[in-house]
Amino acid sequence: MQVWPGQAYPLGATYDGAGTNFAVFSEAADRIELCLLHDDGSETAVELRETDAFVRHAYLPGVMPGQRYGFRVHGPYEPQRGQRCNSAKLLLDPYARAISGRIEWGEAVYGYPFGRPDARNDLDSAPHMMSSVVVNPYFDWGDDRPPRTDYHRTVIYEAHVKGLTMLHPALPEELRGTYAGLAHPEIIAHLTELGVTAIELMPVHQFVQDHRLADAGLANYWGYNTIGFFAPHNAYASWGDRGEQVLEFKQAVRALHRAGIEVILDVVYNHTAEGNHLGPTLSFRGLDNASYYRLAEDPQYYMDTTGTGNSLLMRSPHVLQLIMDSLRYWVTEMHVDGFRFDLAATLARQFHEVDRLSSFFDLVQQDPVVSQVKLIAEPWDVGEGGYQVGNFPPLWTEWNGKYRDTVRDLWRGEPRTLAEFAGRLTGSSDLYQDDGRRPLASINFTTCHDGFTLHDLVSYNDKHNEANGEGNRDGESHNRSWNCGAEGETEDKEVLELRSRQMRNFIATLMLSQGVPMLSHGDEFARTQRGNNNAYCQDNELSWVHWPDPAAARAPKGEGSEAAGAPGTDTSLLEFTRSMVWLRRDHPVFRRRRFFHGRPVEGTHDELSDIAWFTPRGEEMTQRDWQAAHAKAMTVFLNGHAISEPGPRGERIADDSFLLMFNAGADSLEFTVPVHHGKRWQVVVDTAVPDGVPPGAGPKVSAGERVTLLGRSLTVLKRPA
Repeated sequence: MQVWPGQAYPLGATYDGAGTNFAVFSEAADRIELCLLHDDGSETAVELRETDAFVRHAYLPGVMPGQRYGFRVHGPYEPQRGQRCNSAKLLLDPYARAISGRIEWGEAVYGYPFGRPDARNDLDSAPHMMSSVVVNPYFDWGDDRPPRTDYHRTVIYEAHVKGLTMLHPALPEELRGTYAGLAHPEIIAHLTELGVTAIELMPVHQFVQDHRLADAGLANYWGYNTIGFFAPHNAYASWGDRGEQVLEFKQAVRALHRAGIEVILDVVYNHTAEGNHLGPTLSFRGLDNASYYRLAEDPQYYMDTTGTGNSLLMRSPHVLQLIMDSLRYWVTEMHVDGFRFDLAATLARQFHEVDRLSSFFDLVQQDPVVSQVKLIAEPWDVGEGGYQVGNFPPLWTEWNGKYRDTVRDLWRGEPRTLAEFAGRLTGSSDLYQDDGRRPLASINFTTCHDGFTLHDLVSYNDKHNEANGEGNRDGESHNRSWNCGAEGETEDKEVLELRSRQMRNFIATLMLSQGVPMLSHGDEFARTQRGNNNAYCQDNELSWVHWPDPAAARAPKGEGSEAAGAPGTDTSLLEFTRSMVWLRRDHPVFRRRRFFHGRPVEGTHDELSDIAWFTPRGEEMTQRDWQAAHAKAMTVFLNGHAISEPGPRGERIADDSFLLMFNAGADSLEFTVPVHHGKRWQVVVDTAVPDGVPPGAGPKVSAGERVTLLGRSLTVLKRPA
């Protein structure tokens, strides 16, 4: 076999049409062998003799796409000094573009013998390991273009590749649970009809099934256990894992883009699947443990701000390079449109404390590729001082956990919630205005993958995670949920009616709020997890989306409005969700790019304030009204003639005006239409109406008239422009 010197960059395996360049970083290694793996179980070892700045490299003519490979690192195994090199362990390439196979758990993949963590284990891990794969980078993208949807027009749909597609009745069985299933016309039609502009995919970086879960007969369903930051997860491919997963993912992105839907990836750069000091040796640990991981004062242990056993060392230039190279790769080569960063506060921990100006954010800010896509932070981790909602740099948007908590509190009837709810409804200026950000920095959500589904939020007071095998100790215990009078499944018609109304309240509130709304997959037709609020290990029908019959789901309003066959499917809620998404998309007053001023806007020729707040009596709210512990109702006036931001060509934006009437109390309440903010109004939304208000058919009311709102409901009135 010919071995040429090759190049130190790019890292990983790079195929050029005639052969492949291999390059891998390790400051700890004495020497590194590249192992080409053969289907008969044998391997050919090639020592990487060329070294530049601790990068070992070689070029092998004739090595083609589909070739499996790994590394063996010869170097110090001294855990007490933070080094864990062991040439008996076949290691994955941190830059592998594809990964084949799965791990067969056993003592061989660990660096120590079971029961003796201080000893060294020299069992060969290769027969039990996944392998890296050389891929063909060439792909016909055709006329693919990123949709580049502005934030103020964005509606995000958080989804799981397998969970979304596994039970869809119109998908061929061989495509269910795959990237190809995600790109199927039935899935895309559902998203486009719903009004979704971006799908946020739960982790699709190659992840590992945990040893503990495998032994318990469970699985890492969510995928927050990354081992390959460049490789699409191979189990989501429908037709192979030797590079086919890369092609299939690209085809899915291309199909979604053609429908105008952006693809955002939920990425996990805060830790890896190797866990703590008792975890397996799969890649980074064996290459250069001290360069990749944040070690404790005693370097045989790991600092852990993620709750997973380890945290990547964010002040290491090699870790920062790995993350930035990965992000650029997914944008330039895989054409994704943005990222949601799991436990992003960990990425800010350059030293110990959270520092929003750490090196990672400096690199993102100046990067000409990464800085131009959507960047969404989950702005917390489990370390001290890790809750950082509102504290990320101006380029970033954030999952707004305070929005979620406040909206839940309002609709479950918590006292002294109204004032904070008003702030969340209008874009959370207390969090984002002081650093120059806009309402669009707030990614608003009431449910997500982590926690109760929307159906379960209104059906359970307590978590029911017994199926996870942890004695119901896992998962959040304070969910701000309310079961509406009965825990779990019930046949009580009054309870079911209230639950349906509450779900409509949450959907409507989300779409009427300033900021960027995010729906959780299946919530649009009341998906349930039977009270499990931590279904991370439930790769089964408990977590998968149960779809209504496609014909019923697309039936006109009033037809097929009852649950269609499967548990947790409600097509009337689906129709209501569609109508709310499209109401938002049709009216810029609900998706302003600037915060409200609370006064008339100059140049709009309108003497009314851009926003006004009223008691149910139709009187302007006073400080005493805001502070009243019992206050659970109000009216909000949104002035469509007082939108201060211009259109894309500098034109003035004018819209209809709206009154939003909220009654979060248990009893029916009369609301008086304010007398000075419009003479004639029409009801366009009423969450007390199960099938919704037909377009143009809502009751008409005049200034000074009274409108009765059922307990725990909201009504929207429109005044034409």
